Amino acid sequence: MLIVRLGAMGDILHALPAITALRAAHPEWFLGWAVEPQWRGLLSAGDYDKRGPQMPIVDAIHSVAAKHWARSPLSALPDIRRVYRELREARYDVCVDLQGAVRSAVIARWAHASRLIGEDKPRERAARWFFSERVETRGVHVIEQAIEVANAVAGESLPVMLPSLPTDAGAEREAISIAQPFVLISPGAGWGAKRWPIERYAAVARQLCEAGYRVIINAGPSEEPIANQLIFLLGDVGGVMMLQPTLTELIAITRKSSLVIAGDTGPLHLASALGKPVVGIFGPTDPARNGPFGGNFRVLRHPESKRDHARHAAPEAGLLTITPVAVLSDAMELLKETA
Repeated sequence: MLIVRLGAMGDILHALPAITALRAAHPEWFLGWAVEPQWRGLLSAGDYDKRGPQMPIVDAIHSVAAKHWARSPLSALPDIRRVYRELREARYDVCVDLQGAVRSAVIARWAHASRLIGEDKPRERAARWFFSERVETRGVHVIEQAIEVANAVAGESLPVMLPSLPTDAGAEREAISIAQPFVLISPGAGWGAKRWPIERYAAVARQLCEAGYRVIINAGPSEEPIANQLIFLLGDVGGVMMLQPTLTELIAITRKSSLVIAGDTGPLHLASALGKPVVGIFGPTDPARNGPFGGNFRVLRHPESKRDHARHAAPEAGLLTITPVAVLSDAMELLKETA
């Protein structure tokens, strides 16, 4: 079976519980996954290509650089042909499109599987015409919707479970060397409207340090200027460290953290997938659909915030009503509960 789930880090993490449940129910199945190359680390630590702790869910990973293809279609032709041949030669009998976009549906068709399954109301409505089987989903959260599609594939009711993520021994040893307990703060976001002001993250970090916790600032790809600004605002506050981890390292660090504080961004969804306590700071995106799921979490969002995926540069108005006091209060409650 081939799973097609491209998109961002959170998209992959939201699909993983369903595929983890499929793997647990059917360990004998051969599962492949088509994924953007930068998110391969969510499925395999390093270059591992055999199922085990370093690659716990899938048997094969197909790197599909769809975003690059869209930007430079002519130069991407050799890579497009490679993926097309690779999917054809794998001879998948079932293909599941968990992205729900025309682009992912087209790639799913390349596998020439006898069954191509997707949601009846996908993210992009035109994608449904590529599917040979359409699943009507009723869940609100995207994780629930993915489970419903997996149920249709397996013909049974699968449990909602924490996803299995790769384990790299070297990265785990490095994470253990960080003095604990520590709180991981990830101040970046996909676009400005989702980004809580950096000054407020600094106020929360300062109070956490005064309460005796170390604070690790995560600087994701292209987020170094934001993280550096946060470090600058904290000045000589002790117990603060900025890291620019690889995806494998971020998984290991998150496993050892006591709490994660972030907006609607990949590291928040990673922490939730690992069952860690999280404080989510939401604005234009709806946490009921895309927020933390299961586990121990707090979500702050103004009741008048409207769902809006327009990539505005300025923080959304409702996001600006959330205060450092409110975030710190939820953070301290979770830290005490999980101490």
